[in-house]
Amino acid sequence: QVQLVESGGGLVQPGGSLRLSCAASGSIFSFNAMGWYRQPPGKERELVAVITLGGTVNYADSVKGRFTISRDFAKHMVYLQMNSLKAEDTAVYYCTAGTQGRTSYRPSDYWGQGTQVTVSS
Repeated sequence: QVQLVESGGGLVQPGGSLRLSCAASGSIFSFNAMGWYRQPPGKERELVAVITLGGTVNYADSVKGRFTISRDFAKHMVYLQMNSLKAEDTAVYYCTAGTQGRTSYRPSDYWGQGTQVTVSS
């Protein structure tokens, strides 16, 4: 069993920053990667960023250069630093545990409850 709890969402103006946190507990090291997804209003869920146990990171093209994923093994935490936020970043953001294969990330059934990020003036 794995439990994931996100926090840090909120309302921010365009150009602003937020840091999302994901607290993980349980058998988290059964998975070789952690990822952040987001679901904009009325749209499908999309993968935003992934970090592996070895520290390899991957980002969606839409957030490259603006978002940074990181993890603290000792604290069982995963973070998503979001800078230069745009209106199109508005979404519910979810933390996941999963498997990074050679070419893609596959999330497990373990997801957090989500945290709302709204970018608006």
